[in-house]
Order: sequence, then structure tokens, then C-alpha cells
Amino acid sequence: MIITEVLEKNAKLYPNDISLVEINPEQQPDRAVTWREYNLIEGTPGEKYRREMTWREFDVKANRFANLLMTRGIKKGDKVAILLMNCIEWLPIYFGILKTGALAVPVNFRFTADEIKYCLELADVDMLVFGPEFIGRVEQVFERLHKVKNYFYVGQNTPSFSDNYDKLVSYCSSVAPAVDLNEDDDAAIYFSSGTTGFPKAILHSHKALINSCRTEQNHHSQTKDDVFLCIPPLYHTGAKMHWFGSLLSGSKAVLLRGVKPEWILQAVSAEKVTIVWLLVPWAQDLLDAIDRGDVNLDEYRLAQLRLMHVGAQPVPPSLIKRWKTVFPNHEYDTNYGLSESIGPGCVHLGVENIHKVGAIGKAGYLWETKIVGPDGEAVKQGEVGELAVKGPGVMRCYYNNPEATKEILKGEWLYTGDMAREDEDGFIYLVDRKKDVIISGGENLYPVQIEDFLRAHEAIKDVAVIGLPDERLGEIAAAIIELKPEYVGKLAEKDIDEFCMEMPRYKRPRKVIFAEVPRNATGKIEKPRLREIYCGQSLVESQTTR
Repeated sequence: MIITEVLEKNAKLYPNDISLVEINPEQQPDRAVTWREYNLIEGTPGEKYRREMTWREFDVKANRFANLLMTRGIKKGDKVAILLMNCIEWLPIYFGILKTGALAVPVNFRFTADEIKYCLELADVDMLVFGPEFIGRVEQVFERLHKVKNYFYVGQNTPSFSDNYDKLVSYCSSVAPAVDLNEDDDAAIYFSSGTTGFPKAILHSHKALINSCRTEQNHHSQTKDDVFLCIPPLYHTGAKMHWFGSLLSGSKAVLLRGVKPEWILQAVSAEKVTIVWLLVPWAQDLLDAIDRGDVNLDEYRLAQLRLMHVGAQPVPPSLIKRWKTVFPNHEYDTNYGLSESIGPGCVHLGVENIHKVGAIGKAGYLWETKIVGPDGEAVKQGEVGELAVKGPGVMRCYYNNPEATKEILKGEWLYTGDMAREDEDGFIYLVDRKKDVIISGGENLYPVQIEDFLRAHEAIKDVAVIGLPDERLGEIAAAIIELKPEYVGKLAEKDIDEFCMEMPRYKRPRKVIFAEVPRNATGKIEKPRLREIYCGQSLVESQTTR
């Protein structure tokens, strides 16, 4: 089975059930409304506060776009890029591309014009679908993108160099095109997050996509009655592959365009959400808003929320302990993955293992893991080594980059670049990124361990630890600390030094910098950017020298 067949099955079994809801909190009307009215209110012209789509409508829209693409010459093996903010059109466009046999190429909406050009050329993209937020960036590069033959625009006031998606797709056939597809065919190209340098193009097959559905549903037991709240960007494998559990179960998902704590709680309450996936900063912001009294939980309907899971970055145990104190009846889970392993799930904690909070878990459903030393041999239990994974979601290659492919793929094993250890019960704990390890006076320092310790301080909102050059020790650990608003100006470096006295001396930060901690759209700390700011080290240097 391929993933487009799952959509077609849902359209037949549940044609009139809601598949997707899009909520635009910024389009919320000024006047106070009850949640019964909430479904009926429109925002500014051309946009709605809430839009929804049935499974039949989802499949029809995907078929129409597939047929539109084929009238423009798109065929099996071609590449069609998607440059959109989260919206209700996103997933039907994605599935329309897959139905043609072409490869879907989601693009990070934070990329600059030059980064967009770089990625589209790297992936040999033939066509681009983009939204109003990107007109300026696409205008800067479209004349230099010689391989891209067509542009489809999703929105109003269509630029002169593109065609309007909504206008053209409505005239196309709603019948699925007859394209022979199987699990071994190429399906999608995703881009690495760029936190270690320039993005790489990650090639995945239809087999990887369908197996990510099976892994996700096995881990989180989605049923037809569940409602999933999806907030992270759909261009990223994490958001989409967690949604795949909803696809496989035929259940509703809600796309929330915003991350304010009150917006999250409103969506959970109004849509009767049962599962929410949060990034670490959003979970922390929500807890902080509750602590400050900015939101009152009694005003929301939350009893149906059964599961909160976190991923995309190391999860501080202190955060989960806070969450369980506020929400004692919610199950908690975490998943580990990377775009090269088709997103989350190759390592999975499991809701039954809350006593192991801090661990990323054990090998996920259909996956295998091992922790290896520099020689590629498995290290002893408890020792630190590089985490490697094997399973049906391992990428085929870095597209157009055989050298980089060779570095990360060793036979069937994907070497993640993450340093980890396994405890006596077989649970895996992340120690740090291989390239982020700080060597200070001959000692290996793992920034994640120091960051987890510092996050326990009540005044610290976020923290990142990087290595700074030092003539005597080679490198020293520097902590970039972002304080909670109410503590800004009230803490000094000596206060942090005093707090760190409980850590072994060699692990204590030698320098403290109070500043904002930059994170990308998937919540990962942008350490190359921090090194560029505080070390004068460029992104290219950080990729090649660390």
C-alpha cells in the first residue's frame, strides 16, 4: 500500500467526516463570541477564522491538483516544491503531487530568497507552489531559476509570473489520475534544518512514508475518535509524520496558525482536541502563562485531552515534571527522529515509561538502534557513543550529494550524529550532538547536560551552551541564557555561578551571556548562529571544523 491509497480509503469510508480544520487566531473577531458561534465567523475578506474540509473534499482537491499538474507536463519522477505557511490547502497539494508520481519537495518558510533558490536547484525542482508571504522572496529569484517552468500561487492578487491555484484547479477532473505507483518509487525530498550548515536534500520513498504512518499509530494509538492539534510547520517531517497517525485512523486534525498559550488552549477546548504535539518552547511558554495567571485553565474544556508529546529536540526533565504537576491526568510521551529517518519515531519513550523521563526511549516500532564508537563497533552499556538507527524510514540518500551520503549511511544503518548512552534497562539518553561536544582541557563536555541543569533555575526561560576558544584549555563552556521577562535585569553572572556549584567543577560554564536564544521553526537551537555571534565563526566553518 502507498500513502495516497490511505487518503482514498478515508474518502470512501468517511466521506462527510471532517479531516482538516484550519484556525487563524489573528482573524478572530473583536467582539466576544461563544464557541458555538465560533464555527460561523469569518475574518477579513478572503480569509476565515476557521475553515474545515471533509475527507471526500480532501481527496477531490488532491485529485484536481494532480490533474492540473499533469496538464502542465508534470510526470512521474519530476519534482514539485511547496512553499506555504500551514494552511488547509497544504496537505491536498502535497497529496496531489504524490498522485502524479512526482516528488513533493516541501521548503522551509524561513529560508531567504537565496536559500530558496539554492534548495530548488539542489533538488532539481520543476514547479513551485507558493503563498502570499513569499511573493517578495520568489520575485527576487524566479528569473534565475531556469529549470522551474511553472509557478502556482495560493492566495489573492496573483503575481504576474504565476498562475492562480484556486482558479485553475476548480476546472480540473476530480477523478484520480491513472499512475502506476509502488512502495519502491521515490516520493519526497525534505531538507535538513540547516542547524549545522547549508541544507541537504533528503530523498525518501513511498515505503518510508507509509511506514511512518504505521510507526506513528503504533506509538500513539490514534483512533477515529481522536483529534490531533498540529502547530509545527508542515514542511517539516515531524509535524507531517505525527499527522500521519490521524490519516491512518481517519480522524480529525486541527492546523493552528499561532503558538500563543491562550490560542493553544482555545483550540484544544473548542475542537475537543485529544492529542497535542508541542515543541519545548511552546510547552514552557504555556506553563509560564499559567504560573503568571495570564490564562485560567478553568475557562477551557480540557478533560478530553489525553496525550501531550514533545519532540524535535532534547526535552528537559524539569519541563515534564512541571507539566505533570499542572496536568496530572495527561499522558506524556516523547519521540526521537530526524528528517533522514522520515521524522519522529525511530526511538520512542512510550507513555508507560514516564518514570524514565529524560530518556528518548528505545527503538521505535519497526526500528533498530545501536550506539557505536569511532570504530563503528557497539560500545559497552553506559558508555557514550554515536546513535545509529536502522528501519524502513531511512533515507535513500542525500540527493545530488554522494559524499555526504557516504558519511551518514553505513550499509543499512543511519549514523545520526547524536551522542547517546544506554542505561541498564536499555533506555537511550541523548548526550549531545557529535559536532557540539566541547573539549575543554582534555575533558569532553556535553552541552545538553549543562543546559538541562541550568533550566531548573526558576528565572531561566531558555539556555544554550556553546564552546568558546580559549588559549589555555582549547575551549571553554559558555552559557547563553535567556531570562523570563520578570527576571530581566535582576540576575548577574555571579548568581548563575552560585547556582552551578552543585555541578562538577569541570562542567560549570566559564562564561555567562544574558541574551536571546535563537531557535528555528522546529524548535532547535541555532548553535551555528550563536557561534557566529560569539566566536566569529561562520556557518560554513562551523560545519567543516567542528
